[in-house]
Amino acid sequence: MTIRQCLQKNVAVLPVRSLILLLPLLFVFLQGCAKQPPSGKVQVIASIEPLVWFVDRIGGDRVSVSVMVPAGANPHSYEPTPRQMALLGQSALFVKAGSGVEFELDWMLRLLDLNRNIAVCNASEGVTLLLMSEQEHAHEQHTEERDHEQGHPDPHFWLSLQNGRMIAANVERALSLIDPSGKEYYAANAASLSKELEMLDLDIRKALKGVKSHRFLVFHPAWGYFAHDYGLKQIAAEEEGKTLTPRQLQRVISRAREEKITVVFVSPQFSSTQAEAIARDIGGRTVMVDPLSRDYTDNLRQATAAFVRSMQ
Repeated sequence: MTIRQCLQKNVAVLPVRSLILLLPLLFVFLQGCAKQPPSGKVQVIASIEPLVWFVDRIGGDRVSVSVMVPAGANPHSYEPTPRQMALLGQSALFVKAGSGVEFELDWMLRLLDLNRNIAVCNASEGVTLLLMSEQEHAHEQHTEERDHEQGHPDPHFWLSLQNGRMIAANVERALSLIDPSGKEYYAANAASLSKELEMLDLDIRKALKGVKSHRFLVFHPAWGYFAHDYGLKQIAAEEEGKTLTPRQLQRVISRAREEKITVVFVSPQFSSTQAEAIARDIGGRTVMVDPLSRDYTDNLRQATAAFVRSMQ
């Protein structure tokens, strides 16, 4: 039933003053109308774009999925829109990263208050999270400078294909619980996807086999899980989304020259101004790789090719 039909059927013509007094009750009533899904599909909302891809691949034509943090938006600072709040009220399942993504840390409790009946899938369940303190930053001078980071998990776990297979299993399990009649369908899709990810993992290992260097420079430290899987070393310019100081910037430039690095990888969610300054000083260039692309497998292929070219 549409909101207009709800109004026509249930709201009588009342004086303006009475309508104003009834507005809070009317809002609750319209929320109830909005919760009736028009398609009959399972309504799912995911926090970030890569998780939308997994829900699409496993849920197929039995689900309708939306995203909270859209393409190009920064999950460190994004705030949901009223329309997204309404979609959440209609959804049966919320798929969260559950790995320390700042959007979820800031908003999760408030979002769940809007729909207390929604099921929650933790996409990172079973994943071993890496610590940001384990990663290398190009501007570091002494290890003690990073004591404040001890224990902070790296939230970008989906950029590991091994973790991708766990995400698929977690999404399959969650969809089967809220839609038992589709259990076999979800299981078949998840099994097919797991094989696809396994084959892509083999292709990436083959592509990386002949690289001369095993180090690459990123401005934002998003590719630690990818590097960990394939024996590479991600060197990050910044940390926690903070602007580099002039001293830190100079250290990054010096480190890049020492390592003979000529490519600075940047993410579309962050300003590339300082990365471009680094590239100019080292006589190199910036290259875009997107850690939050919705097209999961194609994005990993493109990123692999870019990393391979930079490490020749």
